[in-house]
Amino acid sequence: MAVYAMVQNNTNDGEKFTLEQIKAAHAKTRSGADFPNYIQEIKEMGVIAYEHFLSDGHIKYHGENEYTIAAPPKWEAKKINTDSDKEDLKAILKIHQSGKTDYLTFCAEAAEIGVEKWILDMKEMTCTYYDLQGNKMLTEKIPANKA
Repeated sequence: MAVYAMVQNNTNDGEKFTLEQIKAAHAKTRSGADFPNYIQEIKEMGVIAYEHFLSDGHIKYHGENEYTIAAPPKWEAKKINTDSDKEDLKAILKIHQSGKTDYLTFCAEAAEIGVEKWILDMKEMTCTYYDLQGNKMLTEKIPANKA
């Protein structure tokens, strides 16, 4: 899968990123409008992809040479809607990316409309949303950071 392709890491000099570094970067993210800056920061740490699972909020971060770390669940396990709706996903994304909802609200709304997880690919700078059956619901480009 292209998500796990090796990329050159120029800023981390081969060191492995940690959950503490990722948490510090995420703490600066208040809404979807801050997301591009967060992505740039963790990319510079050496993260090449991550998978975010909405059932309990755990995330798997992938780096070079098959390096993977997993963040623990962030909330109690919840059911993901088996009926997914791409148009509803587009609508809640637009609201979230404009800064009108926070991260937890977006995650809850995405689960309600059938998003099981998303995979963020740092090499391609895309975020792809998947339903419970593993079908792609939507792939979007990650905008450049707003530094």
